Amino acid sequence: MSLALLALLAAPPFAHSVFPVTREQLPHSWHPGCPVGPSSLRKLRVGYWGFDGKSQVGTLIVNRSTVDDLTVVFRRLYRARFPIRRMRPIDAYGGNDERSLAADNTAAFNCRYAVGPGLKRWSAHAYGVAIDVDPVENPYLEGGRVHPRAGRAYLDRTNVRPGMAVRGGLLVSAFASVGWQWGGRWTGTPDYQHFSATGG
Repeated sequence: MSLALLALLAAPPFAHSVFPVTREQLPHSWHPGCPVGPSSLRKLRVGYWGFDGKSQVGTLIVNRSTVDDLTVVFRRLYRARFPIRRMRPIDAYGGNDERSLAADNTAAFNCRYAVGPGLKRWSAHAYGVAIDVDPVENPYLEGGRVHPRAGRAYLDRTNVRPGMAVRGGLLVSAFASVGWQWGGRWTGTPDYQHFSATGG
């Protein structure tokens, strides 16, 4: 039996769990006036593989309507050992998107307005129906700016490296399999890290 097969057999199986969310657990990411309340959100804990090759468990705050979809996606990513740097709720970064992005953190819910041109409107993240995955490897390009700045090293999307979302690749395909859309398809302002149930 090969070493690779032995390592695969020894790997812990994919695990996930779901918990209710309280207002107290969202001190920075939620406030009165947000388009959804804590009762509409869930804490989803899922297994993932880190860039260090080790199995880990991360936490996402998501809309309860997305739990099944995201469990399917992360099970598929786990089985393929797709690497994720870290996965913590945005509250671990004081609700600050830029801090979370700079940490290469995969996160979902944050009650904030959409970034970019157009009328002021709630982001899909404010509903818990969007997730940003490996933001350094998958930066957002907006008016000449790169979010996060470390993402400049990944602007050449033809140089495919671990953690990257690319057309036809595992990450994009996993989300597409449950009907989620990829921000990397946006013309002019591609958001390679962004996946959403609504397309926004």
